[in-house]
Amino acid sequence: MGDAVQMHFGTVDYVIFVVLLVASAGIGLFYAFSGGRQRTTQEFLLADRSMRCLPVSLSLLATFQSAVAILGAPSEIYKHGTQYWFLGCSYFLGLLIPAHIFIPVFYRLRLSSAYQ
Repeated sequence: MGDAVQMHFGTVDYVIFVVLLVASAGIGLFYAFSGGRQRTTQEFLLADRSMRCLPVSLSLLATFQSAVAILGAPSEIYKHGTQYWFLGCSYFLGLLIPAHIFIPVFYRLRLSSAYQ
């Protein structure tokens, strides 16, 4: 086995890291203090049912995938090969049933989550 290479953050890495943290905090603070129009839970959770399919789909996709999965999947495929794709295929197939059976029922009942 070869020697392991130790990698460290450099000045540019720290600058990029801090800029990203400040930008994320700035976005959050802006919307927290701007007063927004989200007064009720219906407006906050469901955008008052005024959004189209694409933004809702992208929002669901973003909440389904965690940051750990997004960052870890490429390294997992690199280390263990393409067998990781079976997990992705099973997610796709496993989400077809809830998307076509449960979500329309929730929508017709005007529920915002399964816990209502």
